[in-house]
Amino acid sequence: MFWQRKNKGKVFVGLSGGVDSAVSAALLKARGYDVTGVFIRISLSGYPCSAGVDKVEAMRVAAHLSIPFLEVDLSKEYAETVLATTLGEYAKGNTPNPDTLCNREIKFGKFYDFARAHGADYIATGHYAQIKNGELHTSVDDQKDQSYFLWMVPQEVLPHVLFPVGGLRKPHVRALAKKFKLPNAVRKDSQGLCFLGDTSVGDLLAREIKLTPGKVLNEQGIIVGSHSGVQQYTLGQRHGFVLHAQTPDTAAHFVVGKDIEKNTLIVSTSPYPQGSTATHITLRESNWIGDIPPGPYEARFRYRQTVLSTTLVTVEPAQVVLQAPRHVPHGQSLVLYKGTRCLGGGIVEGAKLQ
Repeated sequence: MFWQRKNKGKVFVGLSGGVDSAVSAALLKARGYDVTGVFIRISLSGYPCSAGVDKVEAMRVAAHLSIPFLEVDLSKEYAETVLATTLGEYAKGNTPNPDTLCNREIKFGKFYDFARAHGADYIATGHYAQIKNGELHTSVDDQKDQSYFLWMVPQEVLPHVLFPVGGLRKPHVRALAKKFKLPNAVRKDSQGLCFLGDTSVGDLLAREIKLTPGKVLNEQGIIVGSHSGVQQYTLGQRHGFVLHAQTPDTAAHFVVGKDIEKNTLIVSTSPYPQGSTATHITLRESNWIGDIPPGPYEARFRYRQTVLSTTLVTVEPAQVVLQAPRHVPHGQSLVLYKGTRCLGGGIVEGAKLQ
């Protein structure tokens, strides 16, 4: 295999054991960077741990590419920041996004600090996103784009971050893995929560939070069904609870309210109140990438959701108005866009239909 030698700088690549990070390392070496592969170990007691298998795969990639290999254990940091914060949000009835928090605290936080302390000019990951002139942009593959999960990355970190596969589509990445003869070229993509393997949100809550079955009420306060623990549900959800009089012809019911103290859900056959045309949202912990003045933008509050026309009313404190009625869960990430550029966002503190 022919490798270019241009000494473009020292880069620590987060090798997860997956194909995206492996191709990222191969591309960077081919482009003349001084590449070191780093495996981030996260191992939490009581959770499925794939760290052993993932590390072996990462080591095989590093050996194949003839690059140095390091390991950094961030299990304690993950437990104290990402996991603790996520569970605290769920306990309050919110719907957090642990992947965005993991990116800020672990991959582009502790790992970034580790890399810089060891002389790296850059860090690189297998994320599907792009950085152009210090700005965060979406991937060319809109089916794999991960910019939504990166809104929390501090602006000052971005000039030191590389996303080698962000300008490629997934089939091309798979083809490159075979071209580079990477040992994990056909390995399946990982699923589940960040660093917790196949653990689902339901598994996480069942283990960490006491879920108590409760009542489902309609908007008039009449008991119409039951649920298995109010923390598991999010606004707008229309499944996962039981309606007492449900038949094949029963209209869909949507969660339109939650009461943590009373452990009840409120459901309605109407997704939004009659006459609602917009949603006013207050954000906390906002992080803006660049100078973002008030004005019209697009936004999404779920991964791969079609963007919604939005007005940024004030930057600090951040307030936005979605030009459509939507049930926006407290604790979720709302991310703003202007075309392909991801502008940052915030955590939903309050949302009111208008």
